Amino acid sequence: MAVIHQTTMMPTKLELLTGWLPRQSWYAGGREAPELIKAGGFRLDDPDGEVGIEFMVVADAGPQPPVAYLVPLAYRAAALEGAPDDALIGTSEHGVLGRRWIYDGVHDPVVMAQVRALLRGEATPQQQNASNAPDPTVAVHGSGPAEGLDVRVNRMLRSGEDIEPSSVRLVAGWTWPDGTAARGVLMAVAHG
Repeated sequence: MAVIHQTTMMPTKLELLTGWLPRQSWYAGGREAPELIKAGGFRLDDPDGEVGIEFMVVADAGPQPPVAYLVPLAYRAAALEGAPDDALIGTSEHGVLGRRWIYDGVHDPVVMAQVRALLRGEATPQQQNASNAPDPTVAVHGSGPAEGLDVRVNRMLRSGEDIEPSSVRLVAGWTWPDGTAARGVLMAVAHG
């Protein structure tokens, strides 16, 4: 189980994402830097204990209405060989673990293997800010094969679980900047 250290990161995750997010093709904001707040998320454990895996939901409070984004994060002790140039979100100095290379998790094979394990019911989502604490609010719905299939990560989130019942989907919650709770589909695989 992953240990969550109560320490600092310089720069912070939100600072790194503020610079990285506007460069992504799926970013919905304009030319101004986003006003990001941490809105939710969860973690998965790497069975080998080498890669930190976090699924962070951030809300951009600048546009009206606000926009919520899902960013899978991979924390590594060294650069990920073979990763595309745009996969690196940045590096940060962790108060306990030292320098961390932070990647967009969709490009990290360990992250995506654990996503598939979660969708197969073989991994347990963990609370974002507590060590060794399962998160029962993160749920997998639907049935069907989740191995070797294409996983769609919903980068821009919307409230509601209205996706065809024939798909396996991961549903979780987040909080809008005004404090309103929301739930929606974070990831899905289609089968059949």
